[in-house]
Amino acid sequence: MSRAHALSPAVGSPADAMLNALPHPVITVAPDGKIADANVAAEQFFDSSVAVLRRHLLRDLVPFGSPLLTLVEQVRQRGAAVNEYKVDLATPRNPGERLVDLHVAPLPEYVDHVVVMLQERTIADKMDRQLTHRGAARSVIALAAMLAHEIKNPLSGIRGAAQLLEQSAADDDRSLTKLICDETDRIVKLVDRMEVFADERPVEREPVNIHVVLDHVKRLAQTGFARHIKFVEEYDPSLPPVLANRDQLVQVFLNLVKNAAEAIGETATDGEIQLTTAFRPGVRLSVPGSRARVSLPLEFCVKDNGPGVPDDLMPHLFDPFVTTKRTGSGLGLALVAKIVNDHGGIIECESQPRRTVFRVLMPIYTGEGGASDDVPAGSEPVR
Repeated sequence: MSRAHALSPAVGSPADAMLNALPHPVITVAPDGKIADANVAAEQFFDSSVAVLRRHLLRDLVPFGSPLLTLVEQVRQRGAAVNEYKVDLATPRNPGERLVDLHVAPLPEYVDHVVVMLQERTIADKMDRQLTHRGAARSVIALAAMLAHEIKNPLSGIRGAAQLLEQSAADDDRSLTKLICDETDRIVKLVDRMEVFADERPVEREPVNIHVVLDHVKRLAQTGFARHIKFVEEYDPSLPPVLANRDQLVQVFLNLVKNAAEAIGETATDGEIQLTTAFRPGVRLSVPGSRARVSLPLEFCVKDNGPGVPDDLMPHLFDPFVTTKRTGSGLGLALVAKIVNDHGGIIECESQPRRTVFRVLMPIYTGEGGASDDVPAGSEPVR
């Protein structure tokens, strides 16, 4: 790296390059509480250049009364490293969930200087939840197969009997036979949707331009359920293709956009949905039984300014039969999670009032007949 560090041995030295290569934010705090140095990851975390960070005290960058300030003082007094886990560093300047593990240590070469490393917990925690979602989706597979066999046949008999009764029923009773037919049809449709979970055939995939998919989804939405909503695109045109089934990707993002539109509501006058794509290196999954690690650098997001997801619903958002809609089946997001999982990716959600983000992370297509190390279902997250 060509950027100079105040405490680095030399500009562009191996130590300087090594510090900047770390994926975790690292800062050095001077005796007066000012930031003495920061690596590239810290610049990204605090959304400021190292030159700007050096003009600030540590307390300016963290919440009022943050445990980090106390830890820094403890390290100075004791001269020994300390750790603290799951500390929230969210501030009005950097809102949202910003849970980190703190590793604070003295810097012997510089009196009263302290080194702080932040290990973000949000990605790891969300991956843990994603693995739970995958397990829930797999548990529905057996249920779906059973329902298809055990329920659809009796329903056909019930519907047929209702149609026969309708022929001899009085006018006042025909509404009841029609109700029976309508309800059996509704249950059959629900079971048909669940049968998708039982389909374990290999997904036919090819290199897909995600921007073509998102533009197609936007056109579909603007001609129907989202005609009253403003769309904003923030695309990285240099993104490589993703190895995927185009139709299934359309299904994923159409579902996410539809959910966003329904969250905003039909009466909103300032409704906005953002579609973004970006390259985010650093998110990796480990493959069980081997040392292989799979990178998921392709990030596709659907953001809306609706009221947000209720806190009690967040841990179960991708579970089957979980919904806030009065007429919803609760299978839409469960199916989205299954499709993304089948493609070797993960999906996560961040939500607060006026800002809900559904983020899909997927591997790159290498051009050699596959993605960059395909991820099997049930992969464990890398900490």
